[in-house]
Amino acid sequence: MVSQDDDSQQRVALFLVFGLVALVVAAVLFFGVNIGRAGKSAAAPAAQVTAPLAAASEPATPSVAQAASDAASVTVEQGVVKFYFASGKADLAAGASEALADVVKGAQAGRKLLISGFHDASGNAEKNAELAKQRALAVRDALKAAGVAEAQIELKKPEQLTGGGSDAEARRVEISLQ
Repeated sequence: MVSQDDDSQQRVALFLVFGLVALVVAAVLFFGVNIGRAGKSAAAPAAQVTAPLAAASEPATPSVAQAASDAASVTVEQGVVKFYFASGKADLAAGASEALADVVKGAQAGRKLLISGFHDASGNAEKNAELAKQRALAVRDALKAAGVAEAQIELKKPEQLTGGGSDAEARRVEISLQ
């Protein structure tokens, strides 16, 4: 037969064990998330094509959600190459030349390339439009470096993104074949 003292001692021991396990799990999650964030912000693309940087009116202190989407990147969706830029920057993401391969082939086959830049409505509209222009020029320069003749490249005036698009969508340049 077990006495009440043994039961209370077992309860205290179990409480301490479960408390310690919960503390370890919380610490692992906390450090894992913070190390993951630090690794993403410290990671820089190996090679970047740069363009002159205009003064940006985009926020200097982005939110945590914005920081996660603030890295330069490039995607190809249904034949359209989309360059996403970091806030206040006109630097192309690493891998830009690989993403341009299909549109360069299209240009070599005689098709025109249309470059469209976008910006959001927050801040100074003139500065945003100028930054969008600098981004489009950086993409144009990458196309020219890949062997596309300037006569085959058409730059469209930067468009202001309205509605519920994300910050990253507002900081993009698209290339499409015409």
